Amino acid sequence: MSTTAARPAGFSAAYAELRAAQKSSVGAPAYSLYVNRPLGRVFAAAGFQLGATPNQVTAVSAVFTFVGIALVPLLAPTWWLGLLVAVLLVIGYALDSADGQLSRLRGGGSMAGEWLDHMFDSAKNIAVHLAVLVAAYRFFSLPDRLWLLVPLGFAVVSVVLFFGMLLNDQLARVHRARHRLAAPSREGRTPLRTLMKVPTDYGFLALSFVLLGLPLVFFGLYALLALGSAGYLLIVLRKWFRDVQALDRFDQNEREATR
Repeated sequence: MSTTAARPAGFSAAYAELRAAQKSSVGAPAYSLYVNRPLGRVFAAAGFQLGATPNQVTAVSAVFTFVGIALVPLLAPTWWLGLLVAVLLVIGYALDSADGQLSRLRGGGSMAGEWLDHMFDSAKNIAVHLAVLVAAYRFFSLPDRLWLLVPLGFAVVSVVLFFGMLLNDQLARVHRARHRLAAPSREGRTPLRTLMKVPTDYGFLALSFVLLGLPLVFFGLYALLALGSAGYLLIVLRKWFRDVQALDRFDQNEREATR
């Protein structure tokens, strides 16, 4: 798609155009919707005025994110380290939102840019939990080493959630393209759905590192997020499987109708 759309005149115009062209809020967790996207909009408008490309914004996001993640297992937990890590992760996450918004402002993205963004997200989703695992082993006075299974389990849950979301979306896209179907109308978000997704919200996880200077308090909150994410995964896996089964039934009905 073209990326040579006319530039809005000034930061305010770019920001306003982004605000009017936001993607659907359906399915977005609370932090991502109310904090991360607006903050990313600021970065995207600024990047647009500076002539930055979406891939450059993704690269800067990766620097902030992985520096923040690397600090967790390398340095003993203190209040200032927790604050620094949280700030780095929050900025990195906002820039991760900004690259997609900047792409829309420039007139459209590219497959290479989407690939780069998803690869970065994949690495981030596993690295943050491995960092907590190493930090817990080195610095936390856990009552039992079995608690180290928490970040390992959280890492598995995060990977499955991320992959399942992408896979189901891709299967649905292929199905619609094959049968030349329009995209279905989306259900509106509800307070219950938003609340259920809080444990899976990367932004909330990033903010939780503010408590890193209190290792057991941080780890307690982290364990609750892990438990909530696992519970949400069990619920959504059933829905995802039923959605794919519905695609199979549609294909079967189409084959029978053409016999």
